[in-house]
Amino acid sequence: MAVESRFVVIRNGVEAKTFMDKKSADEYDKMLDMADNLSQVFSQSSVELTDSVTEELSIYLAQHREEVLVALLAKKPAKVTPKKKTVEKPVTETKEAKESKEVKVADEKPAPTKAKKSKAKATAE
Repeated sequence: MAVESRFVVIRNGVEAKTFMDKKSADEYDKMLDMADNLSQVFSQSSVELTDSVTEELSIYLAQHREEVLVALLAKKPAKVTPKKKTVEKPVTETKEAKESKEVKVADEKPAPTKAKKSKAKATAE
């Protein structure tokens, strides 16, 4: 028999979402808290929004918290690390190219060196 731990986020007596780990459940609960706070801010504004738009906008802003904080200049944007320049690797030779080189090398007979000629003359004399 397997035992599973599940973490359930409950809002206003209703199960909102179920998670397998506590960290994810806590993050989701925190996001919903932020969305509730944003809804209150929108309801106090002079801009008239329907309930569904207020809810959608609140959840969207809460989910994109980091970008909102950067836009409000409350947080500095994350530094984007420049991509490292990649050095192009030389193209590897195909098997056929290697074989053709080996055949050429095998067909060519090495030329005798001067040292061998003079050594041969010295022994002949």
